[in-house]
Amino acid sequence: MPSVQPPAALRSRERQLAPFEWYAKMRQEAPVHYDEQRKVWDVFGYEDVDRVLTDYELFTSDMVSTEAARFGDDEDHPFFRTMISADPPEHGRLRGFVADRFSPGMIREYRPRIEAVAAEFIDRVADANRIDIVDDFAYPLPVTVIAELLGIPSERRDQFKAWSDTLIARPSEDTKAAVKETQTHRKRAKQEMREYFSTLLDERADSEDDDLVTLTATTDELTREEKTGFCTLLLLAGNVTTTNLITNAVWCFEEQGVTDAVRTGAVDRTQAIEEVLRYRSPVQALRRTTTDAVEIGGQRIDAGEVITAWIGSANRDSEIFDAAAEFRPERSPNPHIAFGKGIHYCLGASLARIEADIALKALLDQFEVLSLEESEKTPLKSLYGVKELPCRVESGH
Repeated sequence: MPSVQPPAALRSRERQLAPFEWYAKMRQEAPVHYDEQRKVWDVFGYEDVDRVLTDYELFTSDMVSTEAARFGDDEDHPFFRTMISADPPEHGRLRGFVADRFSPGMIREYRPRIEAVAAEFIDRVADANRIDIVDDFAYPLPVTVIAELLGIPSERRDQFKAWSDTLIARPSEDTKAAVKETQTHRKRAKQEMREYFSTLLDERADSEDDDLVTLTATTDELTREEKTGFCTLLLLAGNVTTTNLITNAVWCFEEQGVTDAVRTGAVDRTQAIEEVLRYRSPVQALRRTTTDAVEIGGQRIDAGEVITAWIGSANRDSEIFDAAAEFRPERSPNPHIAFGKGIHYCLGASLARIEADIALKALLDQFEVLSLEESEKTPLKSLYGVKELPCRVESGH
């Protein structure tokens, strides 16, 4: 899940935290726009973004042939041989062997274990009067859950976070030195993860366990490189975006003054989570490449052009959503595309939703007071979220 290079308009701290006015301006003035500096077409409107994400024949996800050179990375990048970077029929082969493990029904069966993990981390901060939502709860919960599903020791979550942060990082500055430094760190993390999962796959090759590493090790559907890439993808995708969803939910509830209403059930928690996904989508953009000349929004785009489909903008499109700039936790229907669309719809969507639901219930049940502290929020440099979210808390127990 390599990060999307931001346009110049989104490189300030303020714009990273709140890109939405820029999205609205672009939807109005240039809904399909070519950025000369990045050599990328930006697409902002809901219908156009939907089309780009849905039509895999015209808009390919194939990173092996189209993205490796742009990253300044080799095609052995762990994400270049996974389901997110493949089109049919390869996509079905890379995703199909594990798809049933992430079905809503299967995920519901895992709910008691997720609740137990949430209770464990709540217990650790139950007597605190101040917590950081990210470090104390929103990160350790999903990384522990995905580690258990994979069958790897969750105690190594600090290492998993370091790898995850490195693989999705963008250069700190737009200079050759910064780019080279980022590439060096990414290469090292990539090699460490390859060695880690290669060892595990060897150890599980004859296992009869039911974890996802064992399932991957024993399948005949994937090559060795694809197996390593798949494990890497699950570890990263299984924690980073869910961390942001949980954090963004607390941020939205407090900012909008609906925390108590969600706690008491006056506002349906699951509906509120869907509105968080729309209002502050953890993934703001996805990238595709055209396979043939195509017209979008009145603009002709040649074959081989890179397109950034701005999910965060599409989810604020007033042509689709009433009062799109407002956070309305009761919004229904809510056809957001925070999890993508079409064949690449997020495999872990059901898991992310249930983790967020359990996490927020646990937080709100434990803390009668949960209020954001005054602080200068630090945006993530890749996906949409913040590095920390300090809160003052008072237990109701």
